[in-house]
Amino acid sequence: MKAVVLERPCRAEELKVSEVEMPVVKPGWVLVKIKAFGINRSELFTRQGDSPSVKLPRIIGIECAGEVEDPSDSSYLKGQRVVSMMGGLGRDFDGSYAEYSLIPTNQVYPVNVDIDWAELAAIPEMYYTAFASVFEVLHITKGETLLIRGGTSSVGLAALQLAKSVGAVVISTTRNKSKVQFLKDHGADYVFVDDAGLKEQVLLRFPAGINKVLELVGTATVKSSLKLLAYQGVLCMTGILGGEWVLENFEPMGDIQSGTYFTQFDSQNIEGRVFKALFDHIKKYDIKVPLARIFTLEEIDKAHALMESNDANGKIVVINE
Repeated sequence: MKAVVLERPCRAEELKVSEVEMPVVKPGWVLVKIKAFGINRSELFTRQGDSPSVKLPRIIGIECAGEVEDPSDSSYLKGQRVVSMMGGLGRDFDGSYAEYSLIPTNQVYPVNVDIDWAELAAIPEMYYTAFASVFEVLHITKGETLLIRGGTSSVGLAALQLAKSVGAVVISTTRNKSKVQFLKDHGADYVFVDDAGLKEQVLLRFPAGINKVLELVGTATVKSSLKLLAYQGVLCMTGILGGEWVLENFEPMGDIQSGTYFTQFDSQNIEGRVFKALFDHIKKYDIKVPLARIFTLEEIDKAHALMESNDANGKIVVINE
């Protein structure tokens, strides 16, 4: 089968498709025919050599959409539509940058929406992360204010759609002035340029502060985001678009305002219940997935280069033709 095997850290243009052996089916694992997969920033980190826990060579790729090719000893049926993400996919065992992937049965999730493969492939990591952050952690409700720090990221755009679908007031940030109108066109009620004057911009319009903050930029901005919370407001740190993983010189008694809350979400442990709720929500509110561009597997180098450029404005998807 065709696959992208990461032999060593490399540049985007060095990624190539090669021929490898098909995975051997075994009990407790399902062989999935990969129809399409999304590109994620964590895969860029792995390709660049910044994921020390990933042992190379490895077929990377942490999410996919496809059909069951061989259900093994599971209750799945051959040809059944499924998605998968995380749980070691593309990190502890071979992932989705391939025509087929062997995935643990408990990490394969059935799909009940009738959409094309490219759109379906954009949902798992992007929308699961946004949905769980917005509803499972932040518990956003109608009329509340939500500030999305890193609004033009794929998760930021998904969170914007999801929060707006239940009537929240959404404030998105971007470091690029040219993307202000883009965010407004996608439904943001307010868009602020993320620069040294962000606090003044936000508090001028919302003097009592923000009810909920979704922090996607990471450690570089989390302390300033905490200062934007209203009394009993909640900040959920979900992403790290740039900077270090460890927050230096963090003083909880000073950096977290009294009466506010700081939590986090990560998608390491996936719940089937949340996946079902996500797809039900997408269907109920007729949410359209923002696709940036669709590539073929042979164009994997171009897909990574686009992700690296930060010019995608939506989810980058690769399809197997």
